[in-house]
Amino acid sequence: MTFLETIAHIVDLVPVLLRVTTPILLAALGVHISQKAGVLNLGVEGMMLAAALAGVLASAASGSAWVGLAGALATGAVLGFLLSFAIHVLKADLILSGIALNMLAAAGTTLVLYMLTGDKGMSGSLSSGVLPSLAIPLIADIPVLGRLLSGHHVLTYLAFAMVPVVAVLMMRTPFGIRLRAVGESAEAAATAGIDVARMQIAALVLSGLLAGAAGAFLSMGYVSWFSQNMSGGRGFVALAADLMGYGSAWGTMAASLLLGAADAFVISLQGKGIPSELLQSLPYIVPIVALVIHARARRKRFVRI
Repeated sequence: MTFLETIAHIVDLVPVLLRVTTPILLAALGVHISQKAGVLNLGVEGMMLAAALAGVLASAASGSAWVGLAGALATGAVLGFLLSFAIHVLKADLILSGIALNMLAAAGTTLVLYMLTGDKGMSGSLSSGVLPSLAIPLIADIPVLGRLLSGHHVLTYLAFAMVPVVAVLMMRTPFGIRLRAVGESAEAAATAGIDVARMQIAALVLSGLLAGAAGAFLSMGYVSWFSQNMSGGRGFVALAADLMGYGSAWGTMAASLLLGAADAFVISLQGKGIPSELLQSLPYIVPIVALVIHARARRKRFVRI
């Protein structure tokens, strides 16, 4: 392969990388916000799945993909609120509540789809919309650069635009400072007059909103249908991305790109004679290896301290 062919191949892979990274990054930023508040959103997988179905249903009912997006966002936010309700009002365990939400979404979305449409496993009878891609004026006409920066999905641009927004929100605003104070020590924050429950509820609702956007991308990004368990473990990958991000939104983005690159690499290997079982396992092997390396690095740093 010549140098120019290599460059062309890399340029062709960039849209694939951004596409597979988008839902991971959106969900991981949501996890990042909740983690900062001390209420790690373990139900992000279920939120993504429920939002993906809600988006398709709302889009099909209204005839508008944007209404579908609003339905997905609302579903994620409501589930975030219900998770916080279970924790703060019903005094349920955070971890068990998140796991229960994931299990409920996995079975509940299939049941709801069947009850409303008669479809089993896939929304084949629904005519839902697809959210658009955006061409950036002037840049789109530039060779190579236009391919890299223009023509991506609207939620892809949203995902990467949210990185500096979340970074500033967490580090430079009174809301973010109070949120981090709650996550560091809820007792000390309460003593300082911060409403701990309110801050954690807000964090989970924001986390649910971003998970809802991730779910909308799955079912209305490049396809116009919902299928059973279409989140495919991306919520758990997002949890790994946040942990690998060393507590920052920019680190979370870098980790999401790394994990997305594993997915893109698998896609590029399809049809090369490699067993499909091995290809399907690679996107999950990479975060496991990365988390092991991350844990060892943290242990060495603490030992030096």
